[in-house]
Amino acid sequence: MNAEAWPIRLTFRKGAQELFAEFDDGTSGTVGYKRLREQSPSAEVRGHGGGPPPPQKPVPENISVVNAEPVGRYALRIFFSDGHDSGLYNWSLLRDLTVGA
Repeated sequence: MNAEAWPIRLTFRKGAQELFAEFDDGTSGTVGYKRLREQSPSAEVRGHGGGPPPPQKPVPENISVVNAEPVGRYALRIFFSDGHDSGLYNWSLLRDLTVGA
């Protein structure tokens, strides 16, 4: 993965329930809202420290994104319809989720 890749376009496609991302290295891709929510980098999802992740409730198939906001120049905070809004999706994680490793 190119660690220097910055997003030049992030488009939340409500009808398709996916995030489209385009990066300055010419790569682009999509990730469904459900997978985006399941892969949240929050401690609530990933756990604290090096222990195993805590059990999670299933993410609804029809989950949606209700808002998103940049955090500095390095990440995005995404607000989901189930109330989850913790965890910052840095550019590297977004690239891995949309384009693949």
